[in-house]
Amino acid sequence: MQNDGTFDPEASYDAVLVGAGIMSATLAALLHELDPQMRLLLVERLEAPALESSAAVNNAGTGHAANCELNYTPMQPNGRVATDKAVAINAAFERSLEFWGSLLERGRLTSTDFLHRAAHISAVWTPANIAFLRQRFEQLKDIPAFAEMRWTEDRQDLSEWMPLVMEGRDPTQAVAATRIERGTDVDFGALTRAYLLPLQSSGALTVQYGTEVSNLKRLRRPNMTEGDWRVITKGPSGRREVRAPFVFLGAGGGALPLLQRSGIPEGDDFAGFPVSGLWLVCNDAALAEQQRAKVYGKAAVGAPPMSVPHLDTRWMDGRRSLLFGPFAGFSSKFLKQGSLLDLPASVRPTNLLPMLQVGATNVELVRYLINQLRQTPAQRFDALRDFLPTARQDDWSLSVAGQRVQIIKRSKEGGRLQLGTEVVAAADGSLAALLGASPGASTAVTIMLEVLQRCFPERLANAEWQERLLALLPSFYSDPKNDPEVLKGMRERSDGLLGLSR
Repeated sequence: MQNDGTFDPEASYDAVLVGAGIMSATLAALLHELDPQMRLLLVERLEAPALESSAAVNNAGTGHAANCELNYTPMQPNGRVATDKAVAINAAFERSLEFWGSLLERGRLTSTDFLHRAAHISAVWTPANIAFLRQRFEQLKDIPAFAEMRWTEDRQDLSEWMPLVMEGRDPTQAVAATRIERGTDVDFGALTRAYLLPLQSSGALTVQYGTEVSNLKRLRRPNMTEGDWRVITKGPSGRREVRAPFVFLGAGGGALPLLQRSGIPEGDDFAGFPVSGLWLVCNDAALAEQQRAKVYGKAAVGAPPMSVPHLDTRWMDGRRSLLFGPFAGFSSKFLKQGSLLDLPASVRPTNLLPMLQVGATNVELVRYLINQLRQTPAQRFDALRDFLPTARQDDWSLSVAGQRVQIIKRSKEGGRLQLGTEVVAAADGSLAALLGASPGASTAVTIMLEVLQRCFPERLANAEWQERLLALLPSFYSDPKNDPEVLKGMRERSDGLLGLSR
């Protein structure tokens, strides 16, 4: 506000994005490519971008393409695995690669330091899990997206694929694995920063760090633009008011409280349940060099998706490390650097019953979390030794991973625990929030395209935006899930632009 009580036009933006993580950064990059004249404001409560879920140590960084994540292909009562979700996630990751390739081609990204090749392996060693993995392989190998998947139970192959996993293992133990060579590791923190820097340099994006959104409200007074949002922020320079016709809440676990504060009725259907995580981390360069693939196992009964056990080869801040886990934990915080009051403060009359219903109908999940909370350091190391029989305790240290807020949604059938991510948008498209967790970051481009489709439908119907979108994403109006030639073309283009074929 100006001193005379009138609103400062310089505090008006075309869009306000809350949370400087991979989601808001992806949306900012997309909006700028579609309309370079848009004035964008990004508000972040911490002192730098990508310090919460987008930070490398806070997520799996797998480049989730459903190559190795067994929870994306659950077994069905008829003895077959469900494949639709895996195919959709794979196509979504290909869309991310397509977008990154275009930005690199245009000079918006200056390197691919955030992206590395790493084979994706699923490995199991109990009779039931081997039968499951065999069924999964038999179905996926006939789907074009997974046609290059390989199967082995041969000890020599297994030792070549995952030497640390096989070293010292009982030679009589049956082990099976699948492998897809064209896998990736992604440092989403580095990618977030790579998105934001050129946008800031161009003047299209203003970023306010150390600044928190304290309130937001829809303006409907006669003398003001109908539909604008008034966003109140608190930062180093004190309280500030900004306005925009569109607001995106991409603040990870912090999105739910802001969605509730917005007052849109669509937010009434949601609650959140936070799940924290712990990694065992090894920074021994020699060991990390031996394990150049990501190895995913089978989750325990009742485990949430983020808790699938895996040995993860990672590049973090340019250094290769090994991560094992994650082990689930509990904190009432919605963000790693949040408040213990986050969960109780989110309870509303509209979501209390769904939360109780989810607790009553997910006994296995509750039991799993309780058991994880009771784990001792020795028990965590035993879990590591199940994966790496020769692991030495001195090589590994405990690190706290990011917070994930699982979605609880109200429905006619009662409260439902939803896995994955969900876009919640106001009926008029003036506000959107992203709730949920994995495989969010890897599929960020597809998710943000959904935001555009729901919140900017008229502009997307415009010939200019359509032309720009097609130049940015040549496959946008095609279907890689059902057209093998489209998928092949996407992969060849992305591999060439991003250097993935090397």
